[in-house]
Amino acid sequence: MARPSPAAVKTERLLNLVIALLYTRQPMSKSRIRRAVPQYRDASDEAFDRMFERDKNELRELGIPLRTEVIDPLFDDETGYRIDRREYALPEVSFTPDELAVIGLASRAWSQASLAGPAAQALRKLEADGLVRDDAGVAGIEPLLHTTEPSFDAMRSAVLNRQPVRFGYRSGGGPSATTRHVQPWRLTSWHGRWYLTGFDLGRDAPRVFRLDRVEGEVTPVGAAGGYEVPADHDPRAMITASNQAAERVTARVAVRSGTGHALRRRAEQVDEGDDGWDVLTVTTSSPWTLVEEVAGLGPNARPMEPERLVTAWREHLEGVLRAHPEGRP
Repeated sequence: MARPSPAAVKTERLLNLVIALLYTRQPMSKSRIRRAVPQYRDASDEAFDRMFERDKNELRELGIPLRTEVIDPLFDDETGYRIDRREYALPEVSFTPDELAVIGLASRAWSQASLAGPAAQALRKLEADGLVRDDAGVAGIEPLLHTTEPSFDAMRSAVLNRQPVRFGYRSGGGPSATTRHVQPWRLTSWHGRWYLTGFDLGRDAPRVFRLDRVEGEVTPVGAAGGYEVPADHDPRAMITASNQAAERVTARVAVRSGTGHALRRRAEQVDEGDDGWDVLTVTTSSPWTLVEEVAGLGPNARPMEPERLVTAWREHLEGVLRAHPEGRP
């Protein structure tokens, strides 16, 4: 028979400790706790003391209201422990019809991210308490929060832990990535893209980063909780200001007739040619995104000017060829 894993043993020990402290009428001394929790009985005195101190801290970190109280009011030299059942128990959960509609939407929002599991788990807990989702009231509305960027999980963890990170970042002006050392503040979805706001230590200033421009691994480089997020930080305002302040570039792109419809819709001017090619004039604040879009059209599009966009387009295609040598003719 396989032995239980250390994690399973620890979980069972913590659960037994919670049960013992939750159902006692008066504070329990350490000696009583040791007798009540099976996993403590066979440990040496020193091992028990270390184990019990770690377990107490872990329960408090989990938000369990562990109290330290005097066992006998007449003798204050011995303290005991208990969990206040009134603080431990959740109040009755109830929702208005509008709140039920919002919960119904939220339960369908995370469609393909690591948060889909926790979201479904939270909903199951509410349903176990009697919650009935209002799906009919939100018919025709399907909110989807996509997180296909590989760096999303690491960035989310860094934001939650307030932990500095290092990563490669390709700015909107060119194809090469530079190393950035950042204190993450917030992750925000804005106009269909995910953005990280934070303090760039290398540039000594707040900055905005698009997650789809992060390259390689996101590496933690400092202790968790080592900095504070500004109390007045407004990520959406910072993202909006960053996009408005970005350099706007006017480009001319040749597109084969009958193709590139998404690019045509954004074009300020379309000069139709008689050789099967049209010339589009497009203004963008994200030149590299335009390069990717043109490259994605393959032989049906090519940038004409400015020259730096033409160079970036060529380098992008050469990088694709290097990554897929089997596709060379």
